[in-house]
Amino acid sequence: MSETATLSLGDRSYELPVSVGTEGECAIDIRELRGRTGYITLDPGYANTGSCLSDITFIDGDRGVLRYRGIPIEQFGSDPNFVEVAWLLIFGRLPSPEEYRCFAADLTAHANLDEGMKYHFEGFPRSAPPMAILSAMINALSCFYPEYLELEDDVTFRMMAARLISKIRTIAAYSYRHSKGQPYIYPDPKLRYVPNLLHMMFSQPYVEYECEDVVRDALNLVLILHADHEQNCSTSTVRMVGSSQANLFASCAAGVCALWGPLHGGANVEVLRMLEDIHRGNVTPEDYVRRAKSKDSRARLMGFGHRVYKSFDPRAKMLSVVAERLLMTLGKPDPLLDIARKLEEIALEDPYFVERKLYPNVDFYSGIVLRAIGIPINMFTVMFAIGRLPGWIAHWWKQIRTQPGRINRPRQIYTGNGLTDYVPMAERESNVG
Repeated sequence: MSETATLSLGDRSYELPVSVGTEGECAIDIRELRGRTGYITLDPGYANTGSCLSDITFIDGDRGVLRYRGIPIEQFGSDPNFVEVAWLLIFGRLPSPEEYRCFAADLTAHANLDEGMKYHFEGFPRSAPPMAILSAMINALSCFYPEYLELEDDVTFRMMAARLISKIRTIAAYSYRHSKGQPYIYPDPKLRYVPNLLHMMFSQPYVEYECEDVVRDALNLVLILHADHEQNCSTSTVRMVGSSQANLFASCAAGVCALWGPLHGGANVEVLRMLEDIHRGNVTPEDYVRRAKSKDSRARLMGFGHRVYKSFDPRAKMLSVVAERLLMTLGKPDPLLDIARKLEEIALEDPYFVERKLYPNVDFYSGIVLRAIGIPINMFTVMFAIGRLPGWIAHWWKQIRTQPGRINRPRQIYTGNGLTDYVPMAERESNVG
């Protein structure tokens, strides 16, 4: 007999089914709540609301656990391969050697954009935010590839996913080149995914960018650690838009817009600005932490705390190690890393942060890694979007396959005026003055 929960409303009781996940997570199934009781639940921010059943990513925020399709995130760190992880998230298992070869070949073959898309870039001012360009150009792909607007089978979906994952890096690189007034650099079919992205961003005519192995591995890991994170704001946005049966391009363009916000994908930008302000202002980490704890100060310790994690974010641990190795190998000591390490040391020993379970999150070190690679700060969130794309695609496809025809439609509790009569213009009192 399956477990149930009992809900008492007045003198009536209702039995509600309970769903239990693989890792013991429990949820009260309220899909029939309104129909049976006339009530809905109220949960601003959806912190206690499960929107779906998912077999893609598992998070245990109390223990600092993150797994992709059951595989601990730490196991992707020794030889990071973003393309392999993308396949894993989207298709549910690690690829065979042949599957990986074919998928990588598809990414290489479809990296170019339609030449007509170049004119779209020219229409943006050079000062245009790269995330605005990224969202617009992903949406524009639906105009150039209308054959993928209606997916007929798994093969068509695989082709569409490969094209989008491949072309997003070209769009990103072109948006960067456009902002610099530099000529666009075509993708090089001899290069792998990450080196090709950096080639398109940083090569110059007749001067090829050479991607060092440590840089390649570092950026691969950054992308992997951002590839999926359960039902976050941008992923939920992709699912919400996709529930209307909007195509993958439109849904992911909406995900880019959600990720753009400073409380989501823009958080690592805020961390780097904080570190730069501390460095330029000659403020000691100790003084800054004291300011961050003061109610009278605007200072905030950015990169600490997380909506889900109540212990150390495992991604932050991995990026901390990568940042140290990257800077040491490149011979580029960065005073911002020293400041970050000191801030972490102070906060982890301070009862104010410990009692509130505020630990470093992924944003605390990712900006330092991107800065060392040479990625400009206005492209940080774009890198996040490239990394998160496989997760968006996986969740979109999961929803399309499991909930055909069912659109997401949250309810609300109305708190406005009751029945109110319309007042003709001539009879209304003036509110001026």
